[in-house]
Amino acid sequence: MPWISERLRRPDGCPWDREQTHTSLRKHLLEEAYEVYDALEAGATPELAGELGDLWLQIVLHAQLAAEAGVFDLADVQASIASKIVRRHPHVFGDAVARTASDVNRQWERIKADERAAEADAAAADADGVVAGPRSALEGISPSMPALAASQEMQERAANLGYDWPSIDGVLDKVAEEADELRRAATDAERAEEFGDLLFVLVNVARRRGIEAEAAVRAANAKFRRRFASVERAAADRGVALRDLDFAALDALWDAAKAEEKKT
Repeated sequence: MPWISERLRRPDGCPWDREQTHTSLRKHLLEEAYEVYDALEAGATPELAGELGDLWLQIVLHAQLAAEAGVFDLADVQASIASKIVRRHPHVFGDAVARTASDVNRQWERIKADERAAEADAAAADADGVVAGPRSALEGISPSMPALAASQEMQERAANLGYDWPSIDGVLDKVAEEADELRRAATDAERAEEFGDLLFVLVNVARRRGIEAEAAVRAANAKFRRRFASVERAAADRGVALRDLDFAALDALWDAAKAEEKKT
């Protein structure tokens, strides 16, 4: 694969590929990642193989650009992840013991924290000789991540360090509290803030129940799309436009679509 990207980038290669930069390729990387995500929902299909290949191409292209700049190449990328996986699996490649997935997660976060601390110690001191302080456990969570996924990752990291409700009941009580605060919010700014707080706590409910919040909302979106399409078809069969129906009529069509879906 590297020889293909190198060939594409030659002066006599592809005009489009020659013009690409790390910045210009970012949107393509994100698009391909989402297409892999969509394909995963259908399971291990031939389409998934193709989408993984498209994503792999983006990785190869970024490695090629870095190689041309003399920074790193694809072999460095592979060596980096191999080293990280071995380092963070001492229960497999070393003498550590981790009997459950929870043990592995806690160990993983401890190792990451140690790595962050080591990187902070190794970071150059500033001009006054002041060494940088420890890095946050939340560092590395990209601001470009989907908001629900980022929220769940932050709360998972905090929980691994002991900052978590003792039981799900405390989280559910917090949901009720945040919902009440949203209800009482008086200004647009307050409503936006309280709505964000409510969503954040709901993500914590998902985390405690082993639910991937981002995937759950995507599934809810897909369900709404299916049922709303059924409502549209039902209205069309009756020769009426949706805009001409009141809420009660639309809700009745929705309930019918829901009931029909549950039969299948």
